[in-house]
Amino acid sequence: MKIGIFGTGMVGQILALALVSKGHTVMIGTRDVAKSLATTQPNGMGIPAFGVWHKDHQNIGVGTFAEVAAFGEVLLNATGGNVSIEVLHSVDAAHLNGKILMDLANDLDFSKGSPVTRTSDTPGSSVGEQIQAAFPNVKVVKTLNTLSAFVMVDPKSVGGGDSTIFVNGNDAEAKKVVTGILEGLGWTDIMDLGDITSSRAVELLLPVWLKAWAVIGNTPFNFKIVR
Repeated sequence: MKIGIFGTGMVGQILALALVSKGHTVMIGTRDVAKSLATTQPNGMGIPAFGVWHKDHQNIGVGTFAEVAAFGEVLLNATGGNVSIEVLHSVDAAHLNGKILMDLANDLDFSKGSPVTRTSDTPGSSVGEQIQAAFPNVKVVKTLNTLSAFVMVDPKSVGGGDSTIFVNGNDAEAKKVVTGILEGLGWTDIMDLGDITSSRAVELLLPVWLKAWAVIGNTPFNFKIVR
């Protein structure tokens, strides 16, 4: 499957490598290809510069956001939740309409140091809902926003794989396709929470995740729904 990824940060990089290893063809997108490929300094969190990373992974295509949207049969939003709508609006709607968009974004505010989520209980406040409202012809499926990038692609690193990943969205067939992609990454406990309004619930798990991360540190962890 051709998968287009919006976002060249750690999440985009890790998912691109994992998806290629599972037989998918991947193109990763950025605002300015030349500028991104020229970067050499890691960011403030120590994430390798995209330009350095891509030199070692040239089997992964790089393009503008518009080129990635045109390329992908399935699209994946790995941009920050505060810019996701802007990024998608920069793309010709003809290359988005009718496609599945896996939305991984969380709207986090870093202005006071430690990140806090801007999603609330207010209807429509989640990134997933906002994207679906802005792009009604896109099949938005919210997933993979409740854990670190390393666990996204290696679920067995936590409890031998016995943890839960969530999906939600309005289109049942789109969720089946996304579930298949997740199963390909090794996920076995995939819980469908319902329509896109459930994005609010999973985005509001972030405060719990962030508090747990502050206590646990970089040890991989995830949520588990125990039946």
